[in-house]
Amino acid sequence: QHAGIEAVVYEAYDASSDYAGLFLNTASNGLDALRTLGIDVPARADGFPIPRMVMWSGTGKRLGEVANGVRLPDGTVSVVVKRGLLQRVLREEAQSRGIDVEYGKRLVSYQVTANGGVIARFEDGTEAEGDLLVGADGIHSRVRRVMDPGAPRPSYTGLLSLGGYANGLSIPPTPETQHFVFGKRAFFGYLVRESGEIWWFANVACPYEPSRKELAGVSSAEWKRRLLDLFSGDIDLIGEIIESTRGEIGAYLVHDIPTAPTWHKGPAVLIGDAVHATSPSSGQGASMAIEDALVLAKCLCDIPDTEGAFAAYERMRRERVEKVVAYSRRIGQSKAISN
Repeated sequence: QHAGIEAVVYEAYDASSDYAGLFLNTASNGLDALRTLGIDVPARADGFPIPRMVMWSGTGKRLGEVANGVRLPDGTVSVVVKRGLLQRVLREEAQSRGIDVEYGKRLVSYQVTANGGVIARFEDGTEAEGDLLVGADGIHSRVRRVMDPGAPRPSYTGLLSLGGYANGLSIPPTPETQHFVFGKRAFFGYLVRESGEIWWFANVACPYEPSRKELAGVSSAEWKRRLLDLFSGDIDLIGEIIESTRGEIGAYLVHDIPTAPTWHKGPAVLIGDAVHATSPSSGQGASMAIEDALVLAKCLCDIPDTEGAFAAYERMRRERVEKVVAYSRRIGQSKAISN
């Protein structure tokens, strides 16, 4: 919209998912990009500032501390937000500016028209026509598969990510800090809000890739039992947090896409996880997608030829995002080592 483009968001899900998923790191560079659009995510999505990350061994030995992104001149630091709240803030902001969101529009295919435009076809039998198509449809992108049937498939990293929310413990808040524990058999991360609520996750090595159905078939009680077993012998705090978890324990496969040879073709272009998915280990997935969106919009604004704009966008972004994906995979591999 800032670039003078009239956009419509076609969302595959049937309704907004304000409570989907757990939480994620939104790094300072991503927050800076959103502020270019006048969106203050930390204030509107109840962000928890985490400029510091403290590392521990499973025995409780402090290993060190690292910065979580750069503190910007205006004081902006990386924050952790609930995924659903971040989605809600962005959706409400778009709709408040007159940008339509249509639900239940799962893409099946698209076709380039004679005049160089594009027609998108959806599973419900409807179509939409426009000058260009931006595939922001995630790691299992349908736009990517249609654009380049030979494109790399998402690569399983050998890790499962689990997480949840715990209450009722007397662990003091961890202001501006997230803690990470390298246990003997798995990796654990947590933070404690001012209210006492604990947000936690675990990365567990799994040599084979289970199906989504298989993951969904494991109850939260069973995940709790397995995690308590994995972290037995590590610091007691981990077991206490897991035991005090109420509600669902989420379980997700961790994939990435190291590189995709084709970022754009004709009037269609890919952004975010659709073209360069990074595992969560770098805390940069959302921020890389946000940066993509702004750079793409600027290129479309500055370069009249659509394909020329797409090519400029790829030149400006490819090296940066591929470095982040590679870095994140290296971190993830360290978590998968059992010794």
